[in-house]
Amino acid sequence: MARFVITVDFYLHAGTLEPFLTLIKENAHKSLTEEPGCDRFDVLIEKGAPDHIVLYEIYKNRAAFDFHLKSRHFADFNAASKRYVKDKKVVEYEYTNDGGKNRD
Repeated sequence: MARFVITVDFYLHAGTLEPFLTLIKENAHKSLTEEPGCDRFDVLIEKGAPDHIVLYEIYKNRAAFDFHLKSRHFADFNAASKRYVKDKKVVEYEYTNDGGKNRD
């Protein structure tokens, strides 16, 4: 079964990067340590555009991602971060070149 990949683009209100980063880093850490189906959770800041954050997440399968969406830490992050987010775009991908193997 192919792994499940998602990116999330967050466009933040000006001046809210630091409080948002605190929340998303905690969510990323808990996703990686508390969810056996979460293989990767990267938090990226676009160079020259500190109000644009991209998440790159890899899960063992869609069920693992669904588990993530139901987790307490995700719910806490989602509720606490709403005030910082101006817009959000979520894109799902099919991971086609690793055969389900993680090279980390």
